[in-house]
Amino acid sequence: MLQLLARPLDLPCGVTLPNRLCKAAMSEGLSDVDNHATLRLETLYRRWAHSGAGLLFSGNIQVDPDHLERPLNVVIHDNSGREQLARLAKAGKSGGAHFWAQLSHTGRQVDAAINPAPLAPSVVELDVMRGAGFNFAKPRAMTEAEIQHAIAQFGFAAGQVREAGFDGVTLHAAHGYLISQFLSPLTNRREDQWGGTLQNRSRFLIEVLAAVRDAVGPDFPVGIKLNSSDFQRGGFTSTECIELVKRLNATGLDLLELSGGSLEQPKVMGLSLKEEGEDGPRQSTVKREAYFVNFAKAVRDVAAMPVMVVGGFRSASAMAESLEKGELDVVGIGRPMIGEPEGPKHLLSGEKDRLPSFETQFEIFHFMPWNNMQLERLGDGLDPDLAMTGEAAFAAFAELEGRNVAALLRHRGQGV
Repeated sequence: MLQLLARPLDLPCGVTLPNRLCKAAMSEGLSDVDNHATLRLETLYRRWAHSGAGLLFSGNIQVDPDHLERPLNVVIHDNSGREQLARLAKAGKSGGAHFWAQLSHTGRQVDAAINPAPLAPSVVELDVMRGAGFNFAKPRAMTEAEIQHAIAQFGFAAGQVREAGFDGVTLHAAHGYLISQFLSPLTNRREDQWGGTLQNRSRFLIEVLAAVRDAVGPDFPVGIKLNSSDFQRGGFTSTECIELVKRLNATGLDLLELSGGSLEQPKVMGLSLKEEGEDGPRQSTVKREAYFVNFAKAVRDVAAMPVMVVGGFRSASAMAESLEKGELDVVGIGRPMIGEPEGPKHLLSGEKDRLPSFETQFEIFHFMPWNNMQLERLGDGLDPDLAMTGEAAFAAFAELEGRNVAALLRHRGQGV
């Protein structure tokens, strides 16, 4: 069983990953107010560099400073911050793992205080759960020029990533961010070449991939995170995902990461707040440890590139089972590596056969703040505080994020 997890993986570009475990992307919120990488971010990734995972993904590195998922995201949009980015890449590679940068553009999913008029494919407002602390403004539809500019932003950032010394780059095309917004009929209501059919709705992603590949060359790993389904009636479906993957086979993609859902439908947390549409019954009737693995085999059967699945994996036996069945090639591990940063090493050594499920201890609105406050500790070189309560984490994170937003706006001359 452990041999399956420890087996190296050859990527189409010629790069070989050391094993089948990947530290999945999770938002860190540890940049400075210039949105450059910091010593705290280096400290965090130096810890994960020795986790045992063969591949590390960064959290959201944004390509547009006006479209932040959190106020202290790292941003690559010009030539500033290059030295800091290079130090971050070195820290993440210090333990022998491969370190890829995840590039993202939030589209409409940006706090209204940071951007009161965010860009999106169409004018469709977010419908998020109440009480979660979100404050999103009504977006405006992108012009042709703005679409082309966003494509160029991804290409520029990818080139900077390679120059900084990262081992690869992956694009966030899931969870309701901009690329995902173009893919979904719910958020893309355009009637031009960027909307309507799946071919048109996927045009933005295909063009972004082309710009990225042109910037990094043929021998540099390029991946994407894609929803296996939006799990919303009228949204991007698993059937469309399979059809899109057939198109992606011709793009030279090196790794396809499958996830699902969005802020409106947080399936990555194992939650369903809205009617799931055609993919709901299949997801709910088959009880598996990982949320999206039920859809992975059909995708992998048509994919020319290796497939990774993230979301819900905890036991070594379930990971090995999915590898053995040919459902996936790489196992993504996210939240357990916050509370147990060396978790993959413990699995590979046989010291443990299961990673912790910290999320079962908290109410829905408390778990993400708890994670984020643990990342703050890891960035300070401390161990996680497993005794921290959900209530304490929620209060601390609300104060922290409010302070960070205010500091960012003051620095940009937008606040008092």
